[in-house]
Amino acid sequence: MTFQTEFEFILPKGYVDEEGNLQKKGTMRLATAADEILPMKDPRVQSNPAYLTVILFSRVISKLGNIQSVIQR
Repeated sequence: MTFQTEFEFILPKGYVDEEGNLQKKGTMRLATAADEILPMKDPRVQSNPAYLTVILFSRVISKLGNIQSVIQR
């Protein structure tokens, strides 16, 4: 039995990239403890706790449409 660690998703409204292309399909991995703990030290999260979701997604999304570089931290 294998444990699935990556999941495909579809953004309902999508994301418009720098070139104006609409990206909807992506892949994300399961979050680790570090993914959830380290952003708490980010000054953006400390000043606005709602920003935690943005940081968390930026850490776990491994692919979004045909964007060549998704930031990995």
